[in-house]
Amino acid sequence: MSNKLDRREFLRQAGAIGAAAALGSALSPAFAEDATPAPKDEKLKIAWVGAGGQASGDIGQVSSEDIVALCDVDDASAAGTYKNFPNARKYKDFREMLDKESKNIEAVGVTIPDHNHAAAAVMAMQMGKHVYCQKPLTHLVSEAQVLLETSRRQKVVTQMGNQGHPSYARTVEFIESGIIGPVREVHVVTNRPIWPQGMTAAPAGTPAVPATLDWDLWLATAAARPFSPKYLPFVWRGWWDFGTGALGDMGCHLIDGPFWALKLGLPTAIEPDPANPAPNPFSPPTASIVHWEFPQRGDLPPVKMTWYDGGKRPPLDVLGKAEFMPPDFSGSLFVGDKGKILVSHGGGPVLLPVDQFKDVARPKEYLKRSPGHYREWINACKRARNTNNRTDGWAPEDLPATNFEYSVPLTQTVLLGNVALRTAQRVEWDAANLQVTNLPAANALIHYHYRDGWSI
Repeated sequence: MSNKLDRREFLRQAGAIGAAAALGSALSPAFAEDATPAPKDEKLKIAWVGAGGQASGDIGQVSSEDIVALCDVDDASAAGTYKNFPNARKYKDFREMLDKESKNIEAVGVTIPDHNHAAAAVMAMQMGKHVYCQKPLTHLVSEAQVLLETSRRQKVVTQMGNQGHPSYARTVEFIESGIIGPVREVHVVTNRPIWPQGMTAAPAGTPAVPATLDWDLWLATAAARPFSPKYLPFVWRGWWDFGTGALGDMGCHLIDGPFWALKLGLPTAIEPDPANPAPNPFSPPTASIVHWEFPQRGDLPPVKMTWYDGGKRPPLDVLGKAEFMPPDFSGSLFVGDKGKILVSHGGGPVLLPVDQFKDVARPKEYLKRSPGHYREWINACKRARNTNNRTDGWAPEDLPATNFEYSVPLTQTVLLGNVALRTAQRVEWDAANLQVTNLPAANALIHYHYRDGWSI
């Protein structure tokens, strides 16, 4: 778990992120199905970090392959998955699993709390393993940069868990057709959080740690503290030390559509709404609004994107007919010079106003459709066998759509929104140097600080 970067090298690598953002916009539209698949009986040999909760669903999606090993810090949470894969070897420490199973596996999945994504994913890639890592890709902005550089150096197949990505293909076709004209603003709404947020202090008391849980391994990179059932399972999303709040949890899903369709790349500035609750160091707010500013991209005009969670909604003069956005809506509203497009999470585009567009011909489908989010990763991993398990010489369209070239700038865009929330101030972003230029104190929220014994 070594391979630390000094600051000069880190900043040199960070300068490549602009190119990654530009490349990312080209990766998604044309995912190519596996041209040279491995024989059907040669299943992909996979180890998975995490086995309970969301991990059980991810593992189920790749269960047609060979699940060699599973790792979870809580035997009770993982019990169902362990039962479903009785032949998989079981571990509690992913470092031990990756070390012992290195010669037996080709690929690694990572579905654990956000604060440990980077440690597991980087270790796997350093060992030459292909990686599937759940969203948000990392807990902090700098970690995402390390994942990007590691994936480039190791030339492995990567994919961020963003299952709804293929559903945005039709929206991209609508936007690129110009049917609503140039888009200068987009509004993104979620029905999250559905877990507690807004806590202003750490949990009180020192309850006993469940016998099935290794609390120290659950903390891993995070600072030591007493166990509390208020931290897990699931509710860790509402604590800054472990999760990324409503924005981090759903931003990579919902901002993905605008990110792809508008070729956004990285923002130049992020600003929290002045009406947001006052920030605190423990937990994200119960509700929030965040604004991003994106510069002109070629012929595409600058874009202002706004995020809403905790029941917040766009103003009525933007929203128009309120019935198009029910109370539990999650999705995005593109505002163009000639009209609007409303897209629900996992759904297709709806042109607004309806009367204006009822007789207007819809654009033709031209983007290649995905064989399936998980299948993209599996197919690419198998194809890599023909190039010594590396992606040397691959064209961008040969990679999974939400590979790290695409998903790192998307993740960083989302996480920069959290930096603005945590500082309650405007954040001006210098991507080339990986730093906030107008608020030096905010840079402490960009870089990771692991406890002794953990590094990437």
